[in-house]
Amino acid sequence: MRFTHLFAIALLSAAPALAQQQRIDPKDLKAPPKLPEMAAPSNVQGTLAQVNEENVLLLDLSTGGRVKIVMRPDVAPKHVERIKTLVREGFYDGTVFHRVIDGFMAQGGDPTATGQGGSKLPDLKAEFNDLPHVRGAVAMARAQGDDSANSQFYLVLMPVLRLDRTYTIWGRIVEGMKFVDAIEKGEPPDNPSKIIKASIAADKVPPPDFAALKPAATPIPAGVLNLPPPTSGPVPPR
Repeated sequence: MRFTHLFAIALLSAAPALAQQQRIDPKDLKAPPKLPEMAAPSNVQGTLAQVNEENVLLLDLSTGGRVKIVMRPDVAPKHVERIKTLVREGFYDGTVFHRVIDGFMAQGGDPTATGQGGSKLPDLKAEFNDLPHVRGAVAMARAQGDDSANSQFYLVLMPVLRLDRTYTIWGRIVEGMKFVDAIEKGEPPDNPSKIIKASIAADKVPPPDFAALKPAATPIPAGVLNLPPPTSGPVPPR
């Protein structure tokens, strides 16, 4: 009992010394490091993603409006480069959507409107990637060979994920999907919708006066209605 009492007295007598040792001198305190200022992430809900206008494709459609497509050179650089080259040559201006399947996709980019045509440039090596075939995705049409894409492309109307990694997706529609939904259906359509003008956003090409444009039938080349199904393009869903 006496030992316990003596131990307690020793603790009390040592307390001031311990407190003195643990006391922090304000001079020893350092200001926290100043972190560099960071901009808000562009992928957070409620913020706007910053997209280079050089990688934005604009399609002015005969269905009444402009479609905005964000291209993805980070996953399909050669395909995006091809699209830019053809767009700036005016290759797509006036071409029609020759194969449009309701609930699947709208295919265009063929100057012959037959599904058999393309540009004079060489075919592209496939750049299959992990982007999904969701509504609004934009991908390159091709023939049987993986490396046979050239100028034709298609706009996905409804998800068809079984085509993932078998066709090169190079963009996504971010504005104007209602004008894509309005594209005339058919293989080929009786009155195909067309691309009035294709441009790159960085080039600042103004849209046409859609209100002044009158709906007009686009003539189908002779013999197209008797052609077999196109050999170039994605496989219809089953």
